[in-house]
Amino acid sequence: MISKAKGNNKAIDIIKFSLRNNIRQYTMFIALIGIMLIFSVLSDVFLTPRNLSILFLQTAHIAILACGVVLVIVAGHIDLSIGAVVGLTGAIVAILQAKFGLGVVPAIIITLGVGALIGIWQGYWVAYRDVPAFIVTLAGMMIFNGLLLGITNGETIPTNNTFNKIGQDYIPTLFLKNSPRDMIPHDTTVIILIIVIIGYLWMEFRKRKERIRYGFDILPKSLFIVKISLVILLITTVFLIMAFYLGIPYSILLLMLIGSLYTFLTTKTTFGRQVYAIGGNREAAKLSGINIRKRTLWIFISSGILGAIGGIIYTARVGSAAASAGQGMELDVIAAAIIGGTSTLGGEGTIVGAIIGALVMATLNNGMLLLDVGTTQRLIVRGLVLLLAVWVDISSRKNKS
Repeated sequence: MISKAKGNNKAIDIIKFSLRNNIRQYTMFIALIGIMLIFSVLSDVFLTPRNLSILFLQTAHIAILACGVVLVIVAGHIDLSIGAVVGLTGAIVAILQAKFGLGVVPAIIITLGVGALIGIWQGYWVAYRDVPAFIVTLAGMMIFNGLLLGITNGETIPTNNTFNKIGQDYIPTLFLKNSPRDMIPHDTTVIILIIVIIGYLWMEFRKRKERIRYGFDILPKSLFIVKISLVILLITTVFLIMAFYLGIPYSILLLMLIGSLYTFLTTKTTFGRQVYAIGGNREAAKLSGINIRKRTLWIFISSGILGAIGGIIYTARVGSAAASAGQGMELDVIAAAIIGGTSTLGGEGTIVGAIIGALVMATLNNGMLLLDVGTTQRLIVRGLVLLLAVWVDISSRKNKS
């Protein structure tokens, strides 16, 4: 009887520890579900497969950009130039096709190279000349906006239909044709759903087995089953929403690949662990032999490349490049990362959290648009959500200390 009571107390302690150390992630998921429930009650259109699929489509480029910004903020820096990078690279990929006659693939490769050069430029000033990232990226925002205005001459540059498929089209079916009217699920999306669930289960059971082998605390079996069941339910819901419309957009498929790559990079590689170490305690990281300058340079190169990818997807989605493209986008991207659990003080943050944070911001905006809420009110609500997220971050850090 005593041993059973001890086992129950240990399980409760594990649950409390998990809740205390993951309060921001749980708060984020609860907030997302709560926001969706509110809008589903207030609007009959919100929960339709068409609206939610469009919502995911509109979230893709913000979520991809947030993946790169997470590394920047985790390392203790900031990137204010990301919106200008999106606008500039989007204009470059459009001009290369419209005015120089390049094909889609060569134009994309060159644009990604430009994104990498932007990252090298900014990373050099931050890492090797010790100029604060706030100043470097603020200057970058001005420079890139000036270049954008110069190369476009203030004109709108249309892009061709083949290129636009990257941001607007959906992956094809394999066996059965489907449409939103016939309610036949998109077979390719269902197959990808099965692969994702199998991959998730494999990772969870592998992680649990490793923790048992090394003697770490684990959730009781019943709670572990509840946890993975809820995650699978969430994944299945998202995929089925897309399956009963037109399937997975190419941009969402790209987001899934980038999100998986960056999750692996941040959790399973030496580079990822060193980035978190730099943000957590810069002096300790330096004393442990981490080459902070080199890591900082690569962080900004990563942000530049993802900025170019975001610019390509955004330009393809709207079907044109313009001098006003990307303006204010850096605020949405940074807000998505912070709402998703990335600490403003550095050292903490996850890629999955940033993607969910982007979805929270997009859901708020989409729902308020459906309710015909004015621009003034939308900006106020989004600002309050960001303020609340930062407050939760500071409060959770105080509780841990």
